Amino acid sequence: MSRKINWYPGHMEKARRKIREKLKLVDLVLEIRDARIPAASGNPQLVDLLEKQEQLVVLNKKDLADEAASERWIEVLSDKYPAALACSAKTGDNLGLIDKKLDEVHQKLRQKSRQKGREGRELRAMVLGIPNSGKSTIINRLSSRGSAGTGKKPGVTRGQSWINIAGDKKLMDTPGLLWPDIEDREQGLKLAICGSVRMKVVDSELLACRLLDYLRELNPAGLESRYDVEISPHQHSYDLLAEIGRQRGCLQSGGKVDRNRAAEIVVREFQEARLGRVTLEKQGDYSDEA
Repeated sequence: MSRKINWYPGHMEKARRKIREKLKLVDLVLEIRDARIPAASGNPQLVDLLEKQEQLVVLNKKDLADEAASERWIEVLSDKYPAALACSAKTGDNLGLIDKKLDEVHQKLRQKSRQKGREGRELRAMVLGIPNSGKSTIINRLSSRGSAGTGKKPGVTRGQSWINIAGDKKLMDTPGLLWPDIEDREQGLKLAICGSVRMKVVDSELLACRLLDYLRELNPAGLESRYDVEISPHQHSYDLLAEIGRQRGCLQSGGKVDRNRAAEIVVREFQEARLGRVTLEKQGDYSDEA
């Protein structure tokens, strides 16, 4: 595999241009990140794009991430994004905090309008983020309707659409945005592990082995328990993947382990939190550009 990971379909570039045009219409931007990879899921292209916008960073999928790690990440992110929060669109945990922030911004907007002798207007907020971060699911939760399309694979949302929510507020759903040529290889692998990059772009065995490297450090007990394996300190993750494949019956003719099948199982079960709640990044991985 090349050093760079590149999954940048044409609709993403088209969407980026349209988002830039429509930013002047919105009062607030919600950037949705993945709580398992708070730094890697921050699109660097948004830094300049949102420089003059009021912004709320939301770490979604907190139900899949380590709880203590999410709390520490919120502390770090709050230095730059004071209203940063973690939530779960799946369980509904902390979604009320997003609605509260929307109401706060709306109240300020109405006060400014009254000071100018105008009637208060609706709040317009744009929801941005990488693919498969849960943008549409959050919108559906807040609107109590299934207006925004969702799916487990990245790239479901292809265009922008306005969706009404209670309290005279509107949210704009947008396609998940990556950036061309993800030069940081580790960042690209993390995005693929968490389902924000199509698996076909990355070798599945390489991806699973890198994930096993993370899990051996972060949650070895959960890994051993899930797959009934014993991890030795000097064992290569490639050999550990083969052992997991044997345990799961991923065998070809002659008893050879099908590592591709084993790799798909490991990655999928991580994404479903069957290997425990794990955050793949430490606070030291954060930078101002993230």
